[in-house]
Order: sequence, then structure tokens, then C-alpha cells
Amino acid sequence: MTTSNSRSVVSLCFPTDPDFDANLERLSSLIAQTPQDAIVVAPEVALSGFAYDRFDEAADFTLKALDTLQNSVGERLLIFTAITRTEEGMMNVAYALHAGRIIHTQAKAKLFALGGEEKYFVPGSDRAIVPFEFEGIRIGILICFELRFKTLWQQLEGCDLIAVSAQWGKLRSEHFVTLTNALAVMNQCYVIASDAANEDTSGMGGIITPFGGEIRNSGAQMLTSRYESRTVASMRRYLNVGIA
Repeated sequence: MTTSNSRSVVSLCFPTDPDFDANLERLSSLIAQTPQDAIVVAPEVALSGFAYDRFDEAADFTLKALDTLQNSVGERLLIFTAITRTEEGMMNVAYALHAGRIIHTQAKAKLFALGGEEKYFVPGSDRAIVPFEFEGIRIGILICFELRFKTLWQQLEGCDLIAVSAQWGKLRSEHFVTLTNALAVMNQCYVIASDAANEDTSGMGGIITPFGGEIRNSGAQMLTSRYESRTVASMRRYLNVGIA
């Protein structure tokens, strides 16, 4: 059951610089401009890009950035992904940070073959794509290509909010808009989608309500709206399709 809750929600959209420190500075600066109660979603691998020729350097930088961001995120919830060294190999891991802690992690399970990701990353487990609780809000995460898999939508059924962190190809921009809109309507939840603003990405992150209302970045670095638990509950009462 969705509890009474209201929070700011923010979708970030910015380019990925070859300078890792510049990316961290930009992300930190944008986070500082968001409301203290915000749920903030940043683009996929926002700290480094895919950096296949600098993998070890990127993984080392992730450790530095996690320390910095944990100390600065405050009462916000920050969701982003980063290149991460694990016992299994290099993974693209989603992190949820709040109040100086990592409260959830999730490795990308569906790697994008057209981008060569399978040559560099070890995939995570589909079974690990599950909701987590944050202050009465049931949250799910999908990482870029995972958005295309309907079985993963079903695994996140019942979420109040789904975060989508992406580097989505510009040639398929309309797919990103269509799929994120459909995810919100099908799962009757908020979707906070963040895509990078690179030359080859869509830059079309956005915030979509359970009723299908949408606002899109379309070039803006920061898009802000509000999450209202009563909107989720209202949609599920209005059109009861069995989502609790």
C-alpha cells in the first residue's frame, strides 16, 4: 500500500566529459541546486562515460566519486550508474545514495550488444532487478537497454516510482520517449528518466506521472517536479488493473 508522501523529483541531463573530475564537479554542482528532499536521477555512467580504453581508471574514480557524493548528497536520494570493479569483473552498477550511505546497488543485467558492452562488462542478474523501499516509497531502477524488456517491467510492478538511468542512442530517441511513457502508464507509477546530453544520445529524459502526463528535459540540465503518493493511489483506484 502506498503511504502518504510528497517529495521533489529531478531528472538531470548533461554531457559526459572526457575529464572525470569535470563530470563529478558538474554532477555535484547540479545536486547542490536541487531541493533537499529531492529524488535525483542522473544519466548512465555519468562520471566517466563508457571509457572502454580507460576502464581501470574509471573504476578507481568511481570509488573516489562515491566517497564525495555520499558526503554531499544530504537528505536527497541520488540514483546513478558507474563503472565498478567486482569479484566477477567490471560491471555497470546503479547506486542509490542517501544521508552518507549506499542504500541500494544493482548491476546492469541487459547489456547493449550494438554498443559492444558485452565485450567489456560482466552482466548482473535479472533476479536482482527488484524494488527497494525509501522512506515509504517503493522504488525500482532500470538501466538504459533494460527498458526494452517487458519481463523487467513485471518485476517492478507495484513500484511507486521507477528511475531510468540511460545513455540512449539519438537515432532511437522516440523509442525512449515512448517506452518511458508506456512504463509509467502500464505500471501506474512515476517514471524519472535521465539521459545524457551527448552528440549521440537523445537528451530526452523526463518525468512522467501515473496518468501519463510528461515533461521532458529537451536540452535543460535539470528538470524538477513533484512525486505525490496520492497520485499513484488515485490512478490505481481509478483504473484497477490489480497493482497493489
